[in-house]
Amino acid sequence: MPLTRTAIVDEARSWIGTPYRHQASLKHVGCDCLGLVRGVWRATMGTEPERTPPYAAGWAEAASGEPLAEAAARHLVPVDRDAFCASDVLLFRWRKHLPAKHMAIVTAPDLMVHAHDGACVAEVAIAPWWRRRLAYAFRFPGVVD
Repeated sequence: MPLTRTAIVDEARSWIGTPYRHQASLKHVGCDCLGLVRGVWRATMGTEPERTPPYAAGWAEAASGEPLAEAAARHLVPVDRDAFCASDVLLFRWRKHLPAKHMAIVTAPDLMVHAHDGACVAEVAIAPWWRRRLAYAFRFPGVVD
């Protein structure tokens, strides 16, 4: 069966309300932002393409390069960060000198689903604050619409 944007968006929205849990990836049990994307991948694509190594909450502050973006580029299709569509994966950086460390899944032109420390998975506006921090955009491989 072909992978559709609707299937990805529906799956991402089905995670809304899942509590934040660092390094977790279980719907209704707990996840972080990477765990959300991993869970949507499993539900829509199948087995994850690589094992996620353990990571500290502050990993980006000590990282060199762009490890999250590099991992995303191994398995997702890069797209113009200003031309993202529903079902695309967005990566954000908190500060210009730090690597991107947060992910979300676009659900509409101005909405995204994400997991954020201290809160449950939620659908939020891609407000100017988020747009200023947008570093990369990717698409799930094989999306047909």
